[in-house]
Amino acid sequence: MTATISKGFQLDMVSFSYTTSPCLQDISITLEPGYLYGLIGPNGSGKSTLLDLLSAYLQPLKGSISLAGKPLASYKRTLLAALLTSVPQSFTFNFDYRVYDAVLMGRHPYVDRFASPTEQDHRQVDEALELMDIAHLAQRSITRLSGGEKQRVMIARALAQDTEFLLLDEVTANLDINHGISIMQTMSDLIKQGRTVIAALHDLNMALAFCDRIIVLKNGRLHHYGDAADIITSQMIADIYQVDAEIVRTSDEPGYLHFSYRS
Repeated sequence: MTATISKGFQLDMVSFSYTTSPCLQDISITLEPGYLYGLIGPNGSGKSTLLDLLSAYLQPLKGSISLAGKPLASYKRTLLAALLTSVPQSFTFNFDYRVYDAVLMGRHPYVDRFASPTEQDHRQVDEALELMDIAHLAQRSITRLSGGEKQRVMIARALAQDTEFLLLDEVTANLDINHGISIMQTMSDLIKQGRTVIAALHDLNMALAFCDRIIVLKNGRLHHYGDAADIITSQMIADIYQVDAEIVRTSDEPGYLHFSYRS
């Protein structure tokens, strides 16, 4: 797919609550297409809820969300599935699928009811399996995979869906270093094709290394937003996480974080 969307997400005073206590309050932000956004903040700051709102799984209690210049709530699910996909933080498979079949499910927006997948559908699945380094698991039962392998299956399914917007909720959390870096590099490559990725992350070094822009949530409110190099600072980390950190920069790299560990 070649990216064609000229407008991304527009949030205007968006609030949401599961109970009487607000989970997100008065979030106003414009997320332009073609960037890798890192969504960071402490546990309970509202990251997953914000992604669910952007996915249209939840509806704002106040405010509005638009995508590509249209109200998000106005999209039919079939059209939205061809436009955006999300990978949740936790998931379950109710049936004993093969890995290949689980990834093939990502092609559902493009396969007519009762029709068979086309060569293009199978090609997209094969490419996604290769990108996630799970082609050798294609015929294995998904119930026999480790947590990290299942996570890579879910990401492969999202890649096979071939959408312009990808919403990722802590997708590197259960992965080893090699696969975590590989996934973020894959997302960075998608940005070069004009796609848009919004990824909730706990690994601030990953955010600093790969993300173009950073969204910082704290207590359900938008605390900071801007270019990664400007937002991820020692002062921000101290304010948000109450942790001392030093950013070590070199001439040709975005730098990395050195944290102070206390006894």
